[in-house]
Amino acid sequence: MKNNKKLGFAIIGAGAVASHHVKALRQLGDVEILSICGNIRDKTLEFAAGFDIPWTTDYREILANPDVDVIDIAVPSGLHAETGIAAAKAGKNVIVEKPIDVTLEKADRLINECKKTGVTLGVMSQYRFLDASQKLYDILKQNKLGALIHGEASIKWYRSMEYYNSGDWRGTWELDGGGPFINQGIHFIDLLLSVMGPVKWVYGKTRNVSHDIQVEDIGMAMLEFTNGTTGVIQASTATFPGLPARLDIHGTEGTVVIEGEKLAFVHIKGEEPFRDYKVAEGGAAKPMDIDLKPFVREFEDIVSAIREKREPIINGNEARRALQLVLAIYESSKKNQPVYLN
Repeated sequence: MKNNKKLGFAIIGAGAVASHHVKALRQLGDVEILSICGNIRDKTLEFAAGFDIPWTTDYREILANPDVDVIDIAVPSGLHAETGIAAAKAGKNVIVEKPIDVTLEKADRLINECKKTGVTLGVMSQYRFLDASQKLYDILKQNKLGALIHGEASIKWYRSMEYYNSGDWRGTWELDGGGPFINQGIHFIDLLLSVMGPVKWVYGKTRNVSHDIQVEDIGMAMLEFTNGTTGVIQASTATFPGLPARLDIHGTEGTVVIEGEKLAFVHIKGEEPFRDYKVAEGGAAKPMDIDLKPFVREFEDIVSAIREKREPIINGNEARRALQLVLAIYESSKKNQPVYLN
């Protein structure tokens, strides 16, 4: 691959997330989408026709295509590592949707295979690239919040039973990996960890209160970070009608709140407070309302990482950290006791 050559992308998966990827990637000037691959012929054909992209139902075709430099994986979560490992073995750079997979063993296999073959691995967690998140990181870099003392992530969304029935994999341990903690909540869990750092222990409690699925639809966790600060995580797909996800970061000198995808509140000692709580109800944005800018920014970082032969901001190990915490929450709830993380 020459640095002046457009990067050839192929996308495996033809669902809603894949459509966001296509729209975002088309805003990058040095990327070309060469193929879309799905396992359901009619659905893949409809997707491909809508975006005018060549298509196939056989992923081996795109793995064998020498013009494909990057495989972008948007399949059910429990197939992320398996698909990514096949791509890495074929010498392709790998991008997977969040979570990196549903078990640490599979995540580690993917990370190790990409390292072994020398390809780049990036994991989509675009909430770190929000304008609001970038502002938070800037405030932290300037030490305006003082010493951090507490962080909270609250993801109280609503999903109907029709949502879970829309895909056989949804709400299953094998392919979804769990409920709102690992699926909807992992974005803000990753965001929380990026600010507060690694976790020492967690005490979680999950339940299923309103859906006929294998996994939880509501729960909460208390945690202590290795730096001695405390945290709380709430996650739900049972809270009708759904509220915007929220991140609260508290320091000795101030507080920052991100609500939905916006900076909702900033109050730092000695400065005029900023408030913007005019975020619409509903929690999960409609597909047409998705802000593509964070997707574009993360794809830009991964593409630059591939060209510069460096790690992207959200590499395999970063994504593994959020997965490890979620799995510890599930383990804690099952055992009804705190779980200590390595």
